[in-house]
Amino acid sequence: MKTWRKAITKIRNQLHHARIHISHPDALLSLAVLGLITGVVTGSVIVIFRYAVDGLRVLLIPDGQIGHFEALSVEMRLLLPLAGALLIALVFRLIGGKQRVFGVVHVLERLEYHQGRMTLRSLLLQFIGAVTAITSGQSVGREGPGIHLGAASGSLLAQGIGAPNNVVRTLLGCGTAGAIGASFNTPLAGVIFSLEVIMLEYTVSGFIPVVLSAVGATVVSVAFFGIDPAFAVPELQWTSLWEMPFAILVGITVGLASTLLIASTKALAERSQRVPFTLRVVMAGALTGIVAIFYPQVMGIGYDTISQTLAGSIGVGLLVGIAFSKIITTTAAIGLGIPGGIIGPTLVIGAVLGGAMGILGHGIFPTVSSDSGHYAILGMGAMMGATLQAPLAALIAVFELTQNPHIIMPGMLAIVVAGLISGRMFGYRSVFRVLLRARGLDYIQDPVVQAMRRVGVASEMERSFVTTGSVLTREDAAALLQNNPRWVIVTREKQPVSALPALDIERALQISTDPELDLLEVPAKRLSLTGIHMSATVDQALDRLSTAGAEALFLYNANIPALSRVQGIVTREALHSSYRY
Repeated sequence: MKTWRKAITKIRNQLHHARIHISHPDALLSLAVLGLITGVVTGSVIVIFRYAVDGLRVLLIPDGQIGHFEALSVEMRLLLPLAGALLIALVFRLIGGKQRVFGVVHVLERLEYHQGRMTLRSLLLQFIGAVTAITSGQSVGREGPGIHLGAASGSLLAQGIGAPNNVVRTLLGCGTAGAIGASFNTPLAGVIFSLEVIMLEYTVSGFIPVVLSAVGATVVSVAFFGIDPAFAVPELQWTSLWEMPFAILVGITVGLASTLLIASTKALAERSQRVPFTLRVVMAGALTGIVAIFYPQVMGIGYDTISQTLAGSIGVGLLVGIAFSKIITTTAAIGLGIPGGIIGPTLVIGAVLGGAMGILGHGIFPTVSSDSGHYAILGMGAMMGATLQAPLAALIAVFELTQNPHIIMPGMLAIVVAGLISGRMFGYRSVFRVLLRARGLDYIQDPVVQAMRRVGVASEMERSFVTTGSVLTREDAAALLQNNPRWVIVTREKQPVSALPALDIERALQISTDPELDLLEVPAKRLSLTGIHMSATVDQALDRLSTAGAEALFLYNANIPALSRVQGIVTREALHSSYRY
């Protein structure tokens, strides 16, 4: 029995030191391994999610063609979204608690206000809610839910091993990249999306784990679904440079559509905050059903519509009708709280708008314009980039989907123009930040704050210390200093209250002849203390010091009762130096 206890204590001590090690921002090897593990876990979750969605849709659609909601009768187009909305409302009423926000918006909220700590409940609710929403034909995509599932997988993995908060944040970003990579077979787009939209930073310590996660998740997805991209993309070859002005025109048109989508979603989200959740989702389902009577292409993910548009098999009138109908139904779904994503709908809207413009352009200038599928691809990238305000992620996604370098130059042009229209001309930021602000929240993009959040406070703690009560005999004080500690932590009623440099106590022993020393009275530099869990980041530590009005922190780890409660001490100067240098 004693041998087992010693072994367990040894393992706990090793884990404790490992957690301190990965709290350093330069613990690259450990973070790389954790990133790869996160990718494999995320890829497995996305595979299960896709099988659940595809399997249920095959059962619901008569001809068995995944995504072809056009095969449904008029009555089913009306009733299926309404029934799905009622089921979502029932599930969330029974087990949802207060959870009502999902997808990328929820991930950003947890990252900004909760150090990236997500819950198993939110993962399960997102899974159930998204499967129900997509299979019942709500106008949402699977990428937003996939990002939620991937981020939650990384966050829960980090929490499960007791990792500090800076690692929780990193693994959340790894899960995000893995989710995008596994959804589209676009690992590089997943990396850029994670860094550009979620993490808001480009650092070596953040980049390498995210890359490994995206690769790991994509490998898992390819093992089950194959290497083919999400859409059937035709061969792309630009006719001449005279098409560049038309690419700009595509960017302008899509930028206006993106502005309309963001503005309408923002207005609806703000005005529906006080409406009961059940009523909101039922309204969204009913509206989708009504619109689907005339345009069934608005239902579900819409990848089949994208493939048909890329192939040029849909006429201009229908394409324009689908675009505006999809904007209406997506606004209702996202603005009213259906647990789905907006990335998929932006790709559909961009594809049909770009395809429509390509058909018109080819009819007017047949000798200098390319096939409409080229412009559909441009529209997809431009709509995604403008709506998410993530131009680089959109460009990389378009490149990986087409696997054609000829798309890069016109793609850059269309994406940048669309982003300028939405982001600068009309002043709209990412749709995710717009939805956060509709809830009275926001997402900070301060580089100094980001730097502080990359560093765990445990990496800066001083572990050369001893603890004692305030009153000591000269003999006890001398014994306390025998091992040359740097700090002496004074406790009152077993609570640390002050820290003194050990040199000051040694000096007091030389000066004073009193038989006892009161460490709270002797001449010394005393730092008032407050406590913080050793999983905190430097950002949290500085906030704690300011809130408590203290001068230094003592770190504790309540998760390991075999170790001393006080694990170390951190001064304000050490915290500042951690991100300055």
